[in-house]
Amino acid sequence: MTTTTSTPIDTDFEIVIGLEVHSQLLTKSKMFCSCSTNYANDAPNTHVCPVCMGMPGVLPVINREAVHYTIMTALALHCSIPEYSKFDRKSYHYPDLMKGYQISQYDIPLSSDGYVTIELHGQERRIGVTRVHLEEDTARSRHHEGYSLIDVNRAGTPLMEIVSEPDMRSPEEARLYMQKLREILIYLGVSSGRMEEGSLRCDANVSVRPRGETRLGTKTEIKNMNSFRSVERALEFEAKRQIALIRDGGRVRQETRGWVENKGITVLQRVKEHADDYRYFPEPDLPPLIISRSSVEEIRSNLPELPDERRARYQSEFGLSEQDANVMTEDKALGDYYEQIMTLSEAKDRLARAKSASNWLLSEVVRLLKASSLSIQESPITPAAVANLLDLLDKERVTGKQAKDILDEAFATGELPEEIVVRKGIKPPISDQGALEQIISEVLEKNPKATSDYRSGKTNALQALVGQVMKQTRGQAKADIVQTLLRKKLDELQS
Repeated sequence: MTTTTSTPIDTDFEIVIGLEVHSQLLTKSKMFCSCSTNYANDAPNTHVCPVCMGMPGVLPVINREAVHYTIMTALALHCSIPEYSKFDRKSYHYPDLMKGYQISQYDIPLSSDGYVTIELHGQERRIGVTRVHLEEDTARSRHHEGYSLIDVNRAGTPLMEIVSEPDMRSPEEARLYMQKLREILIYLGVSSGRMEEGSLRCDANVSVRPRGETRLGTKTEIKNMNSFRSVERALEFEAKRQIALIRDGGRVRQETRGWVENKGITVLQRVKEHADDYRYFPEPDLPPLIISRSSVEEIRSNLPELPDERRARYQSEFGLSEQDANVMTEDKALGDYYEQIMTLSEAKDRLARAKSASNWLLSEVVRLLKASSLSIQESPITPAAVANLLDLLDKERVTGKQAKDILDEAFATGELPEEIVVRKGIKPPISDQGALEQIISEVLEKNPKATSDYRSGKTNALQALVGQVMKQTRGQAKADIVQTLLRKKLDELQS
């Protein structure tokens, strides 16, 4: 694998970036026919019909759910929804479009004039959204040595396109914008957001201009990026390539380039077409879309809680730190898991429970999941089990050390923590101060060196003594109480 050493982008130039994000929609059927979109593990060309194969004389029918999902997304992105919209034919002569055109939208899309906010180095940036429109996906080319085949299963899948304004000024901003869009789409439930599977794809338009210049430079389009990191790396490479070309006296040409991941470079694919080359005209086989104000407002009123709203609520309602709230909401499934823990909680102090649930989820549960390469959806530990463990801690039925061991066992067996406590005969923590002081005296007597080390200023010796007490009590003593009593006893001996 070829790697490139990253160097700073020439600060004499400004980068201008716009993204065209394509998202397959989670509808059961295709955009203009009844073929299933659940084709991922099936043989090629088994989810096809005359409509999605582009046979002459067929009539497409608009997928109502796809239109609904697109309007949902547009509203979440603060777009305006026109009362009248239509579909167009876009001439596109490539093997993956057998009929020679794509049904898309051109001059009157389903929405326009929205925005997405991102946070970069503590500053909020607003990225304009030109439009969110709807079209059909293409077939897939399967390349083999010396020949290619076409798989039509994907052809006709509803594809939503989100076009940004050229408002991004760095590859990092573009990555953050993509990540924010993906979050929103997943929260809405309209897309899986899986870039690695091609259900979320991105074409990037990038140009450079001397800093201070207001006119846009000639842009190139970059394709074949299948991760957020790929988007950032491809834009960085292409910006540097254009700047080097200009400094050498060359001229940037409007063209489409492909990102080669293993080499870290972009390569020429074709000279870029202009809108005139697509020869758009209204799709004659489809009626215009009339979108009533009442239907738009109904969709708006039923929008789910979005990432920014959940993030703010976790800080205000649960008292989470900004960092923990961000981590918890970046992954919707993780946030949903957390919500279930809180719903099942028996704690009277809800704020304290919210913080302890966050700490245990983000540290211990995530630790176990990472070690087993599992997602939160695949966790053997249910939210009910975590809530049960926290209840045991609140009631002082187990110590923190015991709780970690119990969680590990619950992960392995799927049992509830209280079932493990009963099965293993785990006794309640020792809370009798007199009994603990007696055990501490015995430990100090048996460990004169650690006692001497503490007296000479080696404070880490205290932890060794705590460990000895915990060992003697078989983990049934509370470590914080043991530490307090130990320190008191050692200070008394020292005086």
